[in-house]
Amino acid sequence: MSHIPEDRHKHGLVLDYSLEENLVLQRYFEADFQKNGFIRFDAVRAYADRLIGEYDVRSGQGPLTSARSMSGGNQQKAIIARELDREHKLLIAVQPTRGLDVGAIESIHRRIVASRDAGAAVLLISLELDEVMNLSDRILVMYEGEITGEFDPKTVSMQELGLYMAGAKRQKKEASEK
Repeated sequence: MSHIPEDRHKHGLVLDYSLEENLVLQRYFEADFQKNGFIRFDAVRAYADRLIGEYDVRSGQGPLTSARSMSGGNQQKAIIARELDREHKLLIAVQPTRGLDVGAIESIHRRIVASRDAGAAVLLISLELDEVMNLSDRILVMYEGEITGEFDPKTVSMQELGLYMAGAKRQKKEASEK
């Protein structure tokens, strides 16, 4: 499972670690990055350099940059790079494009869709209605902790979703669900 958390500082990064250390947080024990219990720093650096290039993570000292000193958008790109590069059957993405510029948003959207197309289940949680409408195969709306509606993004309008999001409308439960 891969997880792009809503709070990048609290749950996404170890701010006092370097960028390269954050990029291998969940993989340092794999054979690619260690041998006989010793971290292969050359492999970690090469991996970090690859992800930094692929995801356009900008940092003053490259892989040695402290995560704390990076901009919020670049911190977010580092988390996304780490999580999308791992093998996963499930991707939970909460506000994945928060703090990113338009070009980065489009790139991340393509990568999320590619993850889905590769067979991963994707749970996207976003306050950006355009993002939800463009990336989703199915939309579930929650209000006060309950699902108030299920929709096909190709057939529902943003106005209709807004009514459900505000709690003004609810779909009727099927007889089998009662």
